[in-house]
Amino acid sequence: MGFLIRMAFWFSLVLLAIPFNFGDKGGDQPNVGAIQAFLAAREAVGDVSGICERKPEVCETGKSVMHTVGIRAREAARIAFETLDSQFGQPDTTSTTGSIPPAN
Repeated sequence: MGFLIRMAFWFSLVLLAIPFNFGDKGGDQPNVGAIQAFLAAREAVGDVSGICERKPEVCETGKSVMHTVGIRAREAARIAFETLDSQFGQPDTTSTTGSIPPAN
């Protein structure tokens, strides 16, 4: 999810940097350049990073969410591995003692 947010941010900066000439904009919105967008984004990141000091319960909830997501991702990976191993895995041909077979 974080990757998508970063990708959208950088893509929007690229779109701001490319000069488009659409003629009359027909609105009262100011034209924003790439540097202004970058500075605004930097201030927004600074504001978001200070949220833990203003509202510590938000950070605790986020920490719990990330922990739950990690556990669920690990369990999903385990289930996927077991499923793939049961369908495509090679049978174990080594001896039951766990020794490595001699090289040919």
